Amino acid sequence: MRAMRAEWTKLRTLPSSWWLLAAVIAVTVAVGGAAVAAVTTDQCYPTPADCQEDTVKLSLTGVWAGQAAVAVLGALAMSGEYGTGTIGASLTAVPRRGRLLTAKATVVGALALAAGALGVLGSLLIGRLVLPGNGFTAEAGYPPPSLTDGPTLRAAVGSMVYLGLIALLALGVAALVRDTAGAITTVLALLYAFPVLVELVSSGKWRERLQEWGPVSAGMAVQATRNLDRLPIGPWPGLGVLAAYAAAALLAGGLAFRFRDA
Repeated sequence: MRAMRAEWTKLRTLPSSWWLLAAVIAVTVAVGGAAVAAVTTDQCYPTPADCQEDTVKLSLTGVWAGQAAVAVLGALAMSGEYGTGTIGASLTAVPRRGRLLTAKATVVGALALAAGALGVLGSLLIGRLVLPGNGFTAEAGYPPPSLTDGPTLRAAVGSMVYLGLIALLALGVAALVRDTAGAITTVLALLYAFPVLVELVSSGKWRERLQEWGPVSAGMAVQATRNLDRLPIGPWPGLGVLAAYAAAALLAGGLAFRFRDA
């Protein structure tokens, strides 16, 4: 508990932490709002229901953009101390490196979940307000997003967990490479460049397999509430793939942190 309080003190006294958390919320809500505002049922033929639009997933589009700020937060929580040289003081206060990394992971993960919760709730609220005006009404087969609906609740909670896992993934990579630029570049490439490269694969079989293994394509499956049979991987198994990436990064980073000099 003392180690976690120390990590909480470090993060809350850094202005960059609050700016990044605010960015997670603002970007998630803004991009989600822009996505729902841009889609209407005007092109649905012959009826709006034929669009088969997943309005919940559409409302949560901003999570894809907000994950960048979460990744930077997770990376800075570790690599920032190497950049400033304060890692030595942290290890003096908490000599057990595994305990120190666990404390960082707990605090960073909790902050990411909190910011993700606000961003996700704001996105669903905007979707609930905007979508009916664009033709996505209950009468047309699109009930407004509501947390009382099981699939919507799963998508909302899963999106929060998704952001928390991204923060832990970035923390683990930062512990491994010990460099802010290197950690952020590595994680952002995994989040944004890898899915683009997958789409360039000519083999449909391998493209689907890579989508099942990719952290973003697999993790984002938790947002789907319609046509789940068309997904490369199921919602919870997909989130499990991302959890495996985060666990592997933390394990590799933890081993490097333990056996290397500070």
